[in-house]
Amino acid sequence: MKAWVLNGIGDISLRETEKPVPKADEVLVKVRAAGICGSDIPRIYITGAHRMPLIPGHEFSGSVEETGSSVSGEWLGKRVGVFPLIPCGKCGPCRNGHPEMCRDYDYIGSRRDGAFAEYVAVPADDLMEIPETVGFEEAAMLEPMAVSVHAVRQAFNEDAAPFGRDPKIVVCGLGTIGLLLTMFLKDRGLDNVYVIGNKPGQKKRAFSLGVREDRFCDSSVTDPLEWITDNAGYADVFFECVGRNECVSLGVDSAAPGGRVILVGNPHSDMTLSRDTYWKILRNQLTVRGTWNSTFLGGGPSEDARDDWRYVTDRLSAGSLHPKNLITHRYSLEELDKGFSVMKEKSEDYCKVMMAR
Repeated sequence: MKAWVLNGIGDISLRETEKPVPKADEVLVKVRAAGICGSDIPRIYITGAHRMPLIPGHEFSGSVEETGSSVSGEWLGKRVGVFPLIPCGKCGPCRNGHPEMCRDYDYIGSRRDGAFAEYVAVPADDLMEIPETVGFEEAAMLEPMAVSVHAVRQAFNEDAAPFGRDPKIVVCGLGTIGLLLTMFLKDRGLDNVYVIGNKPGQKKRAFSLGVREDRFCDSSVTDPLEWITDNAGYADVFFECVGRNECVSLGVDSAAPGGRVILVGNPHSDMTLSRDTYWKILRNQLTVRGTWNSTFLGGGPSEDARDDWRYVTDRLSAGSLHPKNLITHRYSLEELDKGFSVMKEKSEDYCKVMMAR
């Protein structure tokens, strides 16, 4: 099969490689769509993967073409999305229903071969069947959508939402995750949403999600702290979707007493807190909370409200979400390096870059 193989840092090439053979508990998925995640770019060009050579790609969907010996044949031909984190199932978080915090996990596309290929072998336990009304491109966005829902739930879990019916919310950073997070906030009926970006394309996409024109701050021309305090007052909830010191400090500075700062963005460098920032956390009794990945509790019918993947699939099936509108670039498998380049060089305005077949 054809696959993009990361041989070393900055060394990725399209090669003919062996088609994977599923193990007993795995299935073989024919990849139909795969998104390039923002984390794929430093993995390819800066840090490398946990092991190399490796086929990257963890946001994907496809159809099941072969099943392992211990997997039900009912999966054959099914249209599926795939939870890329493979939990151990034995540690404390796994036993308590939080596989996203597994202490000994494997990961498709960073620790084992992923989806920038014609086929990928994945554990059957990580499959999410998708309804016919949901397209492969939408299903390839299940992973970042579930990550966004998981972040929202860190702020608005059922037993801790003391902000009243119309909390003031700020989303800082309008990459794919920030925009999807905004989409789910609006889908929940939360209207008092203010967003911070720095590109015209981000502004356009935020408006398409229903953000009011006076609630977009262009941080390249306007001081975001002054803008927040002048417009929102102070934020009950601040989502940091950038991963930079100055954005974390902005969240603390702009948070209302008793507010919440939700850390979503992967860090670009070491993160530090000034003495003044630390004092504000103490004196305003802020909750600063991290969020990581998403909760997936199996691809079958589930009534467990913690399952972010089931929640996203249900909302897609309802027809109220349109994540495909955030896809700005589509490439074939053979042309996928053009997508890597666009994201690495930032040579064009982009949001979600997708491999579609």
